[in-house]
Amino acid sequence: MKTRDDALARDAADPLRGLKDQFDLPPGVIYLDGNSLGVAPKATAARVQEVVTREWGRDLIKAWNTADWMHLPERVGDKIARLVGAAPGELVVADSTSLNLYKVLAAAIRITQTDAPQRKLVVSERSNFPTDLYIAESLCNQHGYTLKLVDSVDEIPGILNADLAVLMLTEVNYRTGYKHDMAALTAAAQAAGALTVWDLAHSAGAIPVDLKGANADFAIGCGYKYLNGGPGAPAFVWVHPRHTDRFWQPLSGWMGHAAPFEFTPGYQPAPGIRRYVCGTPSVIGASALECGVDTVLAAEPLGGMAALREKSLALTEAFAALAEERCGEFGVYAVSPRNPARRGSQVCLALKAPLHETAGYAVVQALIARGVIGDFRAGDPARLEAVPHILRFGFTPLYIGFADVWDAVEHLHQVLASGEWREARFNAKAAVT
Repeated sequence: MKTRDDALARDAADPLRGLKDQFDLPPGVIYLDGNSLGVAPKATAARVQEVVTREWGRDLIKAWNTADWMHLPERVGDKIARLVGAAPGELVVADSTSLNLYKVLAAAIRITQTDAPQRKLVVSERSNFPTDLYIAESLCNQHGYTLKLVDSVDEIPGILNADLAVLMLTEVNYRTGYKHDMAALTAAAQAAGALTVWDLAHSAGAIPVDLKGANADFAIGCGYKYLNGGPGAPAFVWVHPRHTDRFWQPLSGWMGHAAPFEFTPGYQPAPGIRRYVCGTPSVIGASALECGVDTVLAAEPLGGMAALREKSLALTEAFAALAEERCGEFGVYAVSPRNPARRGSQVCLALKAPLHETAGYAVVQALIARGVIGDFRAGDPARLEAVPHILRFGFTPLYIGFADVWDAVEHLHQVLASGEWREARFNAKAAVT
């Protein structure tokens, strides 16, 4: 794109442009943070109101039957399954990402303890999202396993050996937007005798995912990013059918019981993925999540995830190229891969010296004040060249267009050219960055 008119022309020709009408976006806002929290669908408020006033308010506890609250985890799970290459009945909505990771990683460790007890190594990326690493560290401590962190995907082939029990990766890295080759890494890990756990937090609803096609072992993901389920939305969990019934998952709550309303003191797990539900489902949260998932499924008549991916790659490539072209003189460069096969639906920018140490957070705050919403992720102060501070921008093709890309880069250029980011108000750290 050479001009804003070029961007407007691309938007006019976009067959997905009508999907934006599903959302309530504040006027004057360019929202590039859907990889942290998706935009509210227009249908959500009415649906939540219906749950509160009619289902809960009128039917009260009867709504577990009359509104079929009991099967919300499976119903919404089956819809998400369509987006991630799973079959009906294989994926369930439950709890949080952290809890679901605990469940599946614990199950993977138990399988390894039975099948290959000499394997005691769990491998992940040092730059994986911290909650994944904290959960893995906790489980490794409990079971006498070792958690090894690699700094590059290039290190993974060297640890595919007889010690490896589980390879645990987030398909799209939250810091850089790097997209792993799920099928290739799963095949390599399994050929070495290990199991795989995939976090789809930055994949589901953003890029095509094929869990069954990749022959993955376990997967989890969240509902409030590209699935637009709202803050704190329930997460989801998927287990390959070959593993589902091998063990109880460790958080054996009553809703994962084979017959929860028999109220027996002994636990008997439900068959299949239902055993991965723990406590009582969040009915309001799951109902809001269903509205969000429906906004993604609305793209199916228009080409589905493949069409969304095509637009996402075009948006992210345009943003990375424009940012470097228009703002390179201020030290801006793209950290995210330019190879489309290796890029998720986000672009992460960094700054070169002399701005690399101090300016990143303030630049993002100045952009937010202008209505361009992104976020900041701190790097490693001891080695900023290798792990820089990140200005992170997510591109949800359901509601982002090419004019948004052009305007966002123009705002970035103005913030840097004017020195606006140096104002004290943009340098005061808030609780959430």
